[in-house]
Amino acid sequence: MFDLPLPLQPSPRPMGPVANGGTVASDPSLPFALTRIHRTPAALMSGTAAPVVVERFATLADAMQGAFELAEENGPDAAPQFLAILDCDQRLVLAGAASHGALAWCHPVANALEARAVVTEAVQLRAQAGRAANWHEPELAQRLRHRADLLDARLVDPLWRAFAARALQIAA
Repeated sequence: MFDLPLPLQPSPRPMGPVANGGTVASDPSLPFALTRIHRTPAALMSGTAAPVVVERFATLADAMQGAFELAEENGPDAAPQFLAILDCDQRLVLAGAASHGALAWCHPVANALEARAVVTEAVQLRAQAGRAANWHEPELAQRLRHRADLLDARLVDPLWRAFAARALQIAA
């Protein structure tokens, strides 16, 4: 029961106009999906913590703006969460961490060599988090897992790496 992959589920969040003038629609044919990681205990135990689609957008710029608005709506007291923009083929385009009413995008890896180094470091951090949990240090384990998640967020699909890096340069 717990080992089945979870499909992307649309969020019940109401759709509306984006601040820059674009219109947000729940049309599944729109190419960019703003998602957040849905970490239910069952999904975490089974390893299938699938992203939940919050909204769909026609352009990457609209999706980035939607992510900023979602982060602002959560406010400063909300728990940190990871947001990701996926393309129509479920490839990672861009990811970031939303907390305290702000969003920090994770810069994509530049090449396969850097991606391997990031994966290695993330695996090591998760192993350290496991040891910290065994030592009854849950806060340290949580911080280590969060750092590993931030590294994973850099693993943008090779098709989108250069484009995402350029989009972040323009946004800055």
